[in-house]
Amino acid sequence: MITIGITGTLGAGKGTIVDYLQKEKGFDHYSVRAFLIDEIKRRGLEVNRDSMTLVGNDLRAAHSPSWIVEQLYDQAQASGRNCIIESIRTPGEVEALRAKQNFYLFAVDADTRVRYERAVLRGSETDHIDYQTFLANEQREMTSDDPNKQNLRYCIDHADFRFDNNGSIDDLNRQVEQVLGQIMYRRPSWDEYFMELANTASKRATCDRGRSGCVIVKDRQLLVTGYVGSPSGLPHCDEVGHLFRKTIEADGRITTHCVRTVHAEQNAICQAARRGIALDGATLYCRMTPCRTCAMLIINCGIKRVVCERKYHAGAESEELFRQAGVAIEFFHDEVQQYANQ
Repeated sequence: MITIGITGTLGAGKGTIVDYLQKEKGFDHYSVRAFLIDEIKRRGLEVNRDSMTLVGNDLRAAHSPSWIVEQLYDQAQASGRNCIIESIRTPGEVEALRAKQNFYLFAVDADTRVRYERAVLRGSETDHIDYQTFLANEQREMTSDDPNKQNLRYCIDHADFRFDNNGSIDDLNRQVEQVLGQIMYRRPSWDEYFMELANTASKRATCDRGRSGCVIVKDRQLLVTGYVGSPSGLPHCDEVGHLFRKTIEADGRITTHCVRTVHAEQNAICQAARRGIALDGATLYCRMTPCRTCAMLIINCGIKRVVCERKYHAGAESEELFRQAGVAIEFFHDEVQQYANQ
């Protein structure tokens, strides 16, 4: 899955790029602008540039500089499809999305007068302004020392790809098409390749609370796979519901686990045992930090490296066990994830 963030000056053509990616390439669209407009209306404010700046800054200050785009990114992840997040405007948003897998930032710009005329023709809620107001609005959003506030200059300067939109729509589309050819068909690393196989295995999972998959690899050869589900012959959560049990974690936090299922890591290790496959020196790929029980099994079967897509919020004890046992653990992303319905 590819995530493209779009930034740029006012009226530069962000929406034109979105239209092309949606209609021609099948990308899903998530908009910071639309997110803010919904919040502005919920608060009973007038929809204009001042309200968008006020509400956006307020939400970022109340939560985090990247909170808005994090909400949109989580929605996009749930879809499992290529997506666009439009209107990236702050350094915090860029830095948060930069930590995600397969994220690319596009920036688009054009001459000021050209952009103003396009904005007038667009005629959205925030575009009914004169030229001087247009310039003032843009200048206000171009730079800031506050990570919660708009800093278009920073976003544009840190883009992976920049587009000049002083020509026709076809000219811009050709630029975008050329860049897509570079990023959509990039050869994945070995870790990316095996993590994608683990994610594919997760689609076989039979517990909708935490659909996860696992693959175990040695010398770049796939040994076994596993996914979360009930023991063989027993009813699945997807069929009869969950069987929950509360657990007090090492940090004192109380979490709720489904005890009907066998974890993906456990199932993969069981498959190896049944087939007489030795796992000494192997690498295990999984969705998030293995639980304590899985960690102990991983250590005892001789696996020496664990690669996770994300951290699990209650995974500190497992990380410490791996450290003591000399098992390397690595993460694609440092973000912390919880199981659904927890």
